[in-house]
Amino acid sequence: MALLDVRNLSVAFRGKRVVQGVSFSVEKGETVALVGESGSGKSVTALSCLRLLPGAGGNPEGRITLDGVDVLTAANDELRRLRGGVAGMVFQEPMTSLNPLHTVERQVAEAVTLHQPLAGAALRARVIDLLRRAGFPKAEDRLGAYPHQLSGGQRQRVMIAAALANDPKLLIADEPTTALDVTIQAQILELLETLKRDLGMALLLITHDLNIVKKHADRVVVMKDGAAVEQGDVAQIFANPQHDYTRMLIATEPRGQPAPVADDAAQVMQGEDVKVRFPIRRGLMRRVVAEVRAVDGVSLSVREGETVGLVGESGSGKTTLGLAMLRLETSEGAIRFEGRDIQALDRAALRPLRRRMQIVFQDPFGALSPRMSVGEIVGEGLAVHEPGLTAAQRAATVATALEEVGLQPAMAERYPHEFSGGQRQRIAIARALVLKPRFLVLDEPTSALDVSVQAQVVELLRHLQAKHRLAYLFISHDLRVVRAMAHRIIVLKDGRVVEDGAAADVVAAPREAYTRALMAAAFDLRAEAGAGV
Repeated sequence: MALLDVRNLSVAFRGKRVVQGVSFSVEKGETVALVGESGSGKSVTALSCLRLLPGAGGNPEGRITLDGVDVLTAANDELRRLRGGVAGMVFQEPMTSLNPLHTVERQVAEAVTLHQPLAGAALRARVIDLLRRAGFPKAEDRLGAYPHQLSGGQRQRVMIAAALANDPKLLIADEPTTALDVTIQAQILELLETLKRDLGMALLLITHDLNIVKKHADRVVVMKDGAAVEQGDVAQIFANPQHDYTRMLIATEPRGQPAPVADDAAQVMQGEDVKVRFPIRRGLMRRVVAEVRAVDGVSLSVREGETVGLVGESGSGKTTLGLAMLRLETSEGAIRFEGRDIQALDRAALRPLRRRMQIVFQDPFGALSPRMSVGEIVGEGLAVHEPGLTAAQRAATVATALEEVGLQPAMAERYPHEFSGGQRQRIAIARALVLKPRFLVLDEPTSALDVSVQAQVVELLRHLQAKHRLAYLFISHDLRVVRAMAHRIIVLKDGRVVEDGAAADVVAAPREAYTRALMAAAFDLRAEAGAGV
């Protein structure tokens, strides 16, 4: 009997089928990958396996058997045993899944104590061990940290540690490496391979990254519009795909280069010797005993029509630097926007500038209010900065913004939970672009998107930049996307700049060993040069 067996699974939201007639199985010790574009039903299928669908999608049809138990008819006590005890789950948005009021230690410990009677020193030792196994550096120093104090990659590793807390037979991983840079991706995937081998654990892997599928999965299920259009052994599918959709997925990735920056392009954003530090507190009185230098003396500038790519490992300070440039994180050093020093400005003085300085956050679901419709979310900035617009004018502007990012205007009436991760990311991009900003921080804007939509979004961002001469600070761990987007690349490590130069030079001939390691993990430069990429 298969560890997980799914037969004729169908799921509907408000009468609309989003998954229809899907069947597959996962054997003990096997890795099965679910792949497909955003909205294809991958995550809904994965959530159905533990009956975790919200509200209107809470009654999937068909049959799901996990470790011999019929999941769809199981009582609550049996479901609690299955969730975490038999099957662990790594969710797509770690910031949403982690409690913002609880420390790292408490959240991982909770996953342990739900199924194991540990306490005190033994429990803390188990938490530290889990964090280390998940590749978390200096686990002891970050036990007291809260989710907002961690990078996206660090938050994802906390989620992986919690999912592995009880040595599950099956790990359901929904985009487990989405927020991680290429070197940490390799470490996490190697960790999962080791755990599979040592524990006999099976893995249901949901991903849009076909390179990961090719290297780490045994079988693959290709999904489109809620249906499984093709499945089989990975080697067979990649060597001889039968469905047109599968062939398209395998062939697609972001390509091309951004338009050249004009010689007379004005400097839009500049930072000089920017520093951001976070205190480490311990003891009953929470005294400061040390500090984390998240950004340590970084200088950069971005001109009109220019994209500066910011790359580096998780925890290198990329996102923190982006937030500091927008005055969303307290920092030291000089920050100038359109030639004006904005470091000393108070909130009231900054407010008129906010529409010209926008951000697309790394975690789209955490950044979108679940109580607001898409139309209200995208139009919120218009209500603040253009109060003179009528309701009809605002709705028309929102509709145009949604169309620009590949969404239908009719979707304005729907809510964030009704969209896939990739669709939510496009909503976040529309919200930022609707105000026509001059400077835009893009924090992993394509991380939640499959490869075909990545290419579309890259092309969209390049088109908008050329049309409006937008200045982008593009933060990403996906070096293939950075290569297609950036004019210059800045490489960060431990909060410091280790390399800075033209994108083509940094990718083709990196000077520093750290940069060479990043590039080697992302792609085989020699093979691609021979192919003319």
